[in-house]
Amino acid sequence: MTRDETRDLTIKLHNTATRRKEVFTPIDPDNVRMYVCGPTVYDRAHLGNARPVIVFDVLYRLLRHVYGPQHVTYVRNFTDVDDKINARAAESGRSIGEITAETTQWYLDDMAAVGALEPDHMPRATQYVPQMVAMIRGLIEDGYAYEAEGHVLFRVRKYTEYGALSGRSVDDMIAGARVEVAPYKEDPMDFVLWKPSDEGTPGWESPWGQGRPGWHIECSAMAHDLLGERFDIHGGGIDLQFPHHENEIAQSKCAGHGFANYWLHNEMLQVEGKKMSKSLGNFFTVRDLLDQGVPGEVIRFVMLSTHYRKPMDWTEKKRDEAEKTLRKWYLQAAEAENATPSADLVALLADDLNTHGALTECHRLSNAGDTAGLRGALSLLGLMGELIPEWAAVQALDLTDVEAFLSDARATAMETKDFAEVDRIKKALTSVGIEVQMSKDGVKLTPPPGFDRSRLDGVL
Repeated sequence: MTRDETRDLTIKLHNTATRRKEVFTPIDPDNVRMYVCGPTVYDRAHLGNARPVIVFDVLYRLLRHVYGPQHVTYVRNFTDVDDKINARAAESGRSIGEITAETTQWYLDDMAAVGALEPDHMPRATQYVPQMVAMIRGLIEDGYAYEAEGHVLFRVRKYTEYGALSGRSVDDMIAGARVEVAPYKEDPMDFVLWKPSDEGTPGWESPWGQGRPGWHIECSAMAHDLLGERFDIHGGGIDLQFPHHENEIAQSKCAGHGFANYWLHNEMLQVEGKKMSKSLGNFFTVRDLLDQGVPGEVIRFVMLSTHYRKPMDWTEKKRDEAEKTLRKWYLQAAEAENATPSADLVALLADDLNTHGALTECHRLSNAGDTAGLRGALSLLGLMGELIPEWAAVQALDLTDVEAFLSDARATAMETKDFAEVDRIKKALTSVGIEVQMSKDGVKLTPPPGFDRSRLDGVL
């Protein structure tokens, strides 16, 4: 497809704000803009943190493919001022700057390992405090916020559309939620835009005294500064829909900004059918898996096997199947002389990021022997860079003689109807981790990563 033909492709995205799938029409096709809420950097990213990164990385890749890399701007922030960071500094005796610098780099390294491209901008909250102060001052002047005891709070009831994103009414939220009720609040639902800092807490000078910004205001200020008054897409995990995204919308709209046209949220992650938690012993970080030898591409594959708007269940079975499948595909893709994602593959991703369907298309391409299409598909999905990953770079020719041996035994069995020898050979091969595939086209053996040929000595 030519670039003009690709631009004519219809992308449909499920807009949380309208609760329906809509045709994506960018404000400016030459400047497609997306903002995604990033991490609070005080520790390693757990596996659930990787899901939105991978989901929106696929969307970023799709937008770049359709509109051209130079016409897409992706912003993902770092929250580097937060009470959790302050607590970690107090516990460890290390400086806040040292902790956030280290954990930010951890995050970037771990997300790169699962195939995520770096966004065009990765602003840190501490770099945008003046913009936050200016926005807060404007909200006070217009009556949408008020100062109380060194705090500045947003008047939720003054924004009549509050709750539209999450589909809740303010009264229902007060009745059903645990809301901090401070004596300086005019209303229980009012949320903090600015709060005072003591000597041991990071702070900045402001019209309301030495203090620091609340969590919600940072994204509004950074999105406005980097993407303008109105931009195309705002994304994040479903856990951010309320209150974080609801509050972002309220303060941005009241500041006179159009904000985002499309809102996308990914569902949460489970482990072996249960919510991930330290108490259940099923809590682990991305780095834990990488250090255990799980390739980043395998983590990404498992994530993409479930549609982003459905809960994702990480299981050992899925992990094993993903590794076997990718090893097979990489052996095929290594033979491709070029990489061109099929129109069907692109269309599947354009249909609200149907990554499960896209992986099914990869299976079809693999079975059809379309190595160029397969390699192009894997590249667009972020499952492969320019080179075949080292962990999967095993050569089928290493076992050509064994494949011939099993093929001869199979041919004999077909004549004699006695498959005992074939079964014996298959069992011996699988016992050392070799995957055995037999079809009408022949026999194919796939050894595990780093397979030592000497393990076959005496086995056959």
